[in-house]
Amino acid sequence: MRIFLTSTILLFSFISCYSQTDTDAGITDLEKNELRVNVISFIAFSGLEADYEYLFSEEASFGVSLLTRIGNPDDLDLIRNFSITPYYRQYFSRRYARGFFVEGFGMILRREETFLNFFNGTESEEVQRETNVALGISVGGKFLTKGGFVAEVFTGIGRTLSSDDDFFFSNIIARGGISLGYRF
Repeated sequence: MRIFLTSTILLFSFISCYSQTDTDAGITDLEKNELRVNVISFIAFSGLEADYEYLFSEEASFGVSLLTRIGNPDDLDLIRNFSITPYYRQYFSRRYARGFFVEGFGMILRREETFLNFFNGTESEEVQRETNVALGISVGGKFLTKGGFVAEVFTGIGRTLSSDDDFFFSNIIARGGISLGYRF
């Protein structure tokens, strides 16, 4: 009888320990993916920036962002024509991958800028193009509804790794926006 009682107590102990794992509003293995669109780059800069993020733990994730220009280059100047940005995020919250985060990112970018030259009364147009790599850091916050809708606000800064002294571009890279999406 003692063995049965001891076995039963141990079994219920293991079951209760297993049932107390942090599922945070029903997080399952299927709810570790996010797709988002940065609405600021679309509205203000005529760019389309889409993000995919994989949440591999309660406090950490990695993802990739893809930005491309879709509008007139004379719009409120987005100098980058194309960039792909892999990133790693560390979350500082008791909730599963939400709240305040710090992000380290790398970026491969293609950018161009057009300059007008006025020399001896004639006007000429010069286009500067560059492909570069940058590293940087961002901070932000992520908010999630019970239905899986995600909103995040973030800002960051980075520096290109190589720069030609004759090139007109700054070697500072900005990253930021307001992204809306869905966790599934």
